[in-house]
Amino acid sequence: MAQSNNSAIPITEQFWSLVDKADRRFSRVRDRPSHDRNRDDGDFHKAFKLYTRLWKMQQEHRAALTDAGMRRWEVGEIASRIAQLYYGQYRRTSDSSYLAEAFVFYEAVLDREYLRDAPSAPSAAAAAAEVALAHKQLRLLVRFLNVSLILGRREMVLRLASLLRIVLEEHRRGFQETEYKEWKHVVQEVVRFLKADTPFMNMRPLRYSFAFDPPPDTLPSVVPGGTKRSLALRDAVLCSYYHNEVKIGELTLDTFRMLQCLEWDPCGMFSLKSGADGTHSGMGLNSHNLLQDIRDPSLPLNPRKLILYRPSITHFLMVLATMCEELPHDGILLIYLSAADTAEKITGSFRKLDISSPSNSPVNSPPESSSPITGSQKINNELHLWLGSHGSEGSKYIYPCDLVPFTRRPLFLVIDSKCSHAFKAINGSEKGETAAMLLSPISRPPTAAAGDDSSRSQNGSQFTMFLTAPLQAFCFLIGISGTNIDKEKYVAAEKLLSLSLKEWETTLVASDALHPVWIQALGDPFLRRFILRFIFCRASLALFKLTNGEEEFLPGCTPQLPESLDPDAALSQSCILRLANFFNAADQFAFTEGIARSSESDADLITEASDVR
Repeated sequence: MAQSNNSAIPITEQFWSLVDKADRRFSRVRDRPSHDRNRDDGDFHKAFKLYTRLWKMQQEHRAALTDAGMRRWEVGEIASRIAQLYYGQYRRTSDSSYLAEAFVFYEAVLDREYLRDAPSAPSAAAAAAEVALAHKQLRLLVRFLNVSLILGRREMVLRLASLLRIVLEEHRRGFQETEYKEWKHVVQEVVRFLKADTPFMNMRPLRYSFAFDPPPDTLPSVVPGGTKRSLALRDAVLCSYYHNEVKIGELTLDTFRMLQCLEWDPCGMFSLKSGADGTHSGMGLNSHNLLQDIRDPSLPLNPRKLILYRPSITHFLMVLATMCEELPHDGILLIYLSAADTAEKITGSFRKLDISSPSNSPVNSPPESSSPITGSQKINNELHLWLGSHGSEGSKYIYPCDLVPFTRRPLFLVIDSKCSHAFKAINGSEKGETAAMLLSPISRPPTAAAGDDSSRSQNGSQFTMFLTAPLQAFCFLIGISGTNIDKEKYVAAEKLLSLSLKEWETTLVASDALHPVWIQALGDPFLRRFILRFIFCRASLALFKLTNGEEEFLPGCTPQLPESLDPDAALSQSCILRLANFFNAADQFAFTEGIARSSESDADLITEASDVR
């Protein structure tokens, strides 16, 4: 029997003992909370080291291990576990180098068909083993699809989506009815997600890309306005839940777009040439050296992001408390909430809410009756977000006052909901730091396109799309689906939009009426991009004829931005008119006569952009 060089214990016994040890360590890593910034990564590195040893051991002693009963799928399981470790570490740190490594190992398992074992003689045990292996294949495909989706490897995403359907149908007879229906639902989720994540939505990276976005060191400085602090976006909590929204597993379409928008685009500088074999430096060399080799040294670290899907309210608040406690002294925490409120039938405008004291929760205007309001009636009338969690009335909703205790640290809030404007009540009630807030319209603005394809259930939130893919959002607004827009025309339109954003930026940073909280936020390139895109969104919707300038269709912000950036300002009208003329859609917007005449000065810019077509 084969033995290792430095031990009298048979290599097969060493291998299976190490498998058990590695699996236990893997479970510990998997079960650790991902929101603890100061968590020791020792478990990850120990688990990685164990699986590295297993991989080398099966390479060096493949024949002996195979004779002892090791199956090919077990080799694939080792590589799959390594990929899962890398992906889990990416989720904890947002370091894209881990994501790139996960891709390498998943691709090796797929291309070498490690999880397609040789068929056995027909028997009940063989049939059960085949079904179990089919489940492993499907889980691998879904995990690999998530990694490929986040990395922007769309060709691989389409390949995996096709394989997912094929494998499911191949093993349909072996699955129980409930198992088949569950996997069929997963396939349907993937198909629906890819239908929304069209090639048009991927004309440019949602990430901060130097091919489209200005390098941080070229951004104009903000004129000091009473603050000398320079803050950076360090952490982000992304939470989205709507009934029947587009998603894959726990990754919703809106959360996916925000996740992408909060990362640096490596522009192809990550090396994915090596595979999970003996030549791959991750399978024997120090993992730290490997990560340094594939990381783009010209890019800063990504902000750390945590995705929460349908969290319990207590868990949501615990996560916020932990992240605020561990937020670096120069950091800003972004909180993105996209959710429905259970009181959407309440009509009329929102009034100023008072949450300055714990005893006063944000409530709608009281009924005219002089009868006292009971506790349950008060809860039912409060404006809140429902994150899909279950429990008693008071424990399943997020209220504006719930976020007030966390304003002891710098917060940047993005609220995408029909009751978003209720969160304005936080302003003036902060416990130390003024919160910057971008708030969606109360009602989804009408668009020039008829039908349901523009609804949230099909394409996600319009407001979130304006913040993450502004040109596509503008096109959908004016009735352009993007199917007839080629790459050259898109790039030309992006140049015009970039010119407008640059003009808004110049005015913004030079304003002496800019609130200090915006000055702090503008120091971070990700937050600066959100603010400028918000200005574009607000101007587009305010000037769009179908909204008629009604408040319910317009986004809001707190504190207020300078009046020079208002939608009716000459600068904003000129910027929107320039882009509208490019798409021959100026008649869909309401401009003042003077602005319409002055647009002739932009004719050369539009002609130059159009010539790119």
